[in-house]
Amino acid sequence: MSNTISAAQNWKRNQQKLAPWLFLAPGMLMFLIYVLVPIFQSIWISFHDWDGLGAKEWIGLQNYVELMDDDTFYVSLHNNVLWLVLYLLSIPAGLAVALFLNQTVTGIRLYKSLFFFPFVISQVVVGLMFTWFYAPNFGLFSQSIEWLTGTQVAVLADERYVTYAIIVAGLWPQTAYCMILYLTGLNNINTEQVEAARMDGAKGFKLLWYIILPQLAPATFIAMVVTVIGSLRSFDLVSIMTAGGPYGSSQVLSYFMYEQALSEYGFRMGYGAAIAVVLFLIMMVFISLFIVRMLSQERNA
Repeated sequence: MSNTISAAQNWKRNQQKLAPWLFLAPGMLMFLIYVLVPIFQSIWISFHDWDGLGAKEWIGLQNYVELMDDDTFYVSLHNNVLWLVLYLLSIPAGLAVALFLNQTVTGIRLYKSLFFFPFVISQVVVGLMFTWFYAPNFGLFSQSIEWLTGTQVAVLADERYVTYAIIVAGLWPQTAYCMILYLTGLNNINTEQVEAARMDGAKGFKLLWYIILPQLAPATFIAMVVTVIGSLRSFDLVSIMTAGGPYGSSQVLSYFMYEQALSEYGFRMGYGAAIAVVLFLIMMVFISLFIVRMLSQERNA
């Protein structure tokens, strides 16, 4: 009886300290099981030669040594850098669209629905739509090029243009996602600061740069992180639109990993895991830089 009373007293005394951890426990447990454990398992598998079914054979760093001599790896890495650089265009594009839609004019809800539409459809559907858009003979893009120049261009079959064509397809839904983030941020803007700045003569670009953008910093940070992760793990569009072709010129690290680990290349799980580890490290570098910069800006503020 006394033990029950003491336990109840301890709970009342430490309730505020323990309650947050009890609420966080399920999420932390799922994060441990479905995120942290697979990360360490992938690292462990990358040191083995394994087909996914039989016994693992320890080979140390051999998978990484082979990766450094693989030309396809460097093509994939180059394409991922292109994805990363060009995908960041979705952030200013999303901001521009959000500023346009953040108005009270007739029909603005219709415009919001049209701009929101790319975000809710599947990447597979986006890939199919842009495959038809680029298709020779009947695609709108190909027909437009033929009308302007007199010749058709099959961009998805041209090693020079194929990666850029896929990135453009990816920018469409990613811009919509950034737009949603910025629209949410614009709804939380301090209107008193905006009005005070206007009374002091600030308008146009100065008002945007010095008053509005600083208040949108949290939305910009989330958009940056999500966009970087999306660019580095780009898989769906590459798989649907080109399957890494022509001649492997549109390969990215995530699709290269899939090909090596789960396709006709012989189920090289260890080699695929090594590619996954390299991709994970690249993501961690960029995300860590963003987090450090955000924390330093908050300290300075």
